[in-house]
Amino acid sequence: MTAAVVIPKTSKQPNVKAAIEAGEGLLRLAPCWVPRSFLMPGKRLKLHPDDYYALGAHRGGIDERWFASTTEAGNDNRAIDEGLSYVVHNGERFTLLEAVAAEGPRLIGQKMWDTYKRWPIYSKFFDNMGPIPHHMHHNEDQAALVGQEGKPECYYFPPQLNAIGNNFPHTYFGLEPGVTKADVRRCLENWNKGDNGILNLSKAYRLTPGTGWHVPACVLHAPGSLLTYEPQWGSDVFAMYQSMVEGRRVDWDLFVKDTPEKHKQDLDYLVEQLDWDANVDPNFRDHHYLEPIHDGETESEGYQDRWVVYGRFGGPNQGAVRGNRDLFSAKELTLQPGVKVTIKDKAASGLITMQGIGRINKLRIESPNMIRFGAQTEDEVFISHEAATQGVTFINTGTEPLVTLRYFGPDSSPNSPHTGAFKNIRK
Repeated sequence: MTAAVVIPKTSKQPNVKAAIEAGEGLLRLAPCWVPRSFLMPGKRLKLHPDDYYALGAHRGGIDERWFASTTEAGNDNRAIDEGLSYVVHNGERFTLLEAVAAEGPRLIGQKMWDTYKRWPIYSKFFDNMGPIPHHMHHNEDQAALVGQEGKPECYYFPPQLNAIGNNFPHTYFGLEPGVTKADVRRCLENWNKGDNGILNLSKAYRLTPGTGWHVPACVLHAPGSLLTYEPQWGSDVFAMYQSMVEGRRVDWDLFVKDTPEKHKQDLDYLVEQLDWDANVDPNFRDHHYLEPIHDGETESEGYQDRWVVYGRFGGPNQGAVRGNRDLFSAKELTLQPGVKVTIKDKAASGLITMQGIGRINKLRIESPNMIRFGAQTEDEVFISHEAATQGVTFINTGTEPLVTLRYFGPDSSPNSPHTGAFKNIRK
């Protein structure tokens, strides 16, 4: 079961075909900003300093920017279109969700359209001053009980936005080997006694710009304070297992917001949600840590295309449908000044410009220095399946490297590396 998504109505029928053709298969997207009431913005999103609370202090600070998203943000008191990316064309605005509904096979490919009837993933920057509470995202079967979808995800820490690590550039993952379910249950019992101590059962890993992590559903993680590029399944389900973070209380409702009503106080059920074997894996780093892998030897030609997010998702507690599959992946393309190259991909992608200035087909792209809330930028596009498979031409028209990140959806990258493949390249 998939949660219904309400499409905001435009004043007229959007001319999606005209937008696709004007961009030679590319759609210009507007920035999509998302606040979180329980976190503190890290202020590295290039948003103007006056605009981090543009939605009101009661909504919390803006600490996320979502890319090519057709997924609603799971926030209380949110706007009807919060989390949805908008296409901008010839003075007209309509959601990417509407565009895919109108031209699905052309934009995301016939196979993906037939399977999902939507763009089923998204990516984002999340940017916080300090750590996020230890939490997990439900698997497909668990999320279906509340009309949602499960959410595996991956991290990449782009160097361009991580000159400073903020308060805690470390992430806790999983649980230490030897921790028992009774230990975790005891933490839940102590929820209202202050810090419930769940981080005492976990291990922190120092984060390094230019690397990443592979995070399946049902695995506990307390992300640190590096700005993170995060491709993930198109869902916003989560369960917070930590009662306090940096001295701030985490409400129980954030723990059980995606739990069936009858289990919201059932501590045994809440412990059993975790993929126990994955959480207490003594070789967790070996199975989840990522380093970039070059896709071909092209450095002598003035460009590099590197896998920065990759790996398969699956296992006994990862849901009945997805199994051991390529659910999403991402690549970082770098062009030196003056270089022009045509890139062919097997599938559609959402693209964000990280550094430099240039063109993609007919569209100008540039990484901005500062963005006002509500302003249009030229750093984000959606590359349609049609354009990707025919080939998209990139050119660096500036004096510094042109760097972009693009992420792909399910079954789009059958030849992408498996987790741990970078170790073979090091040898």
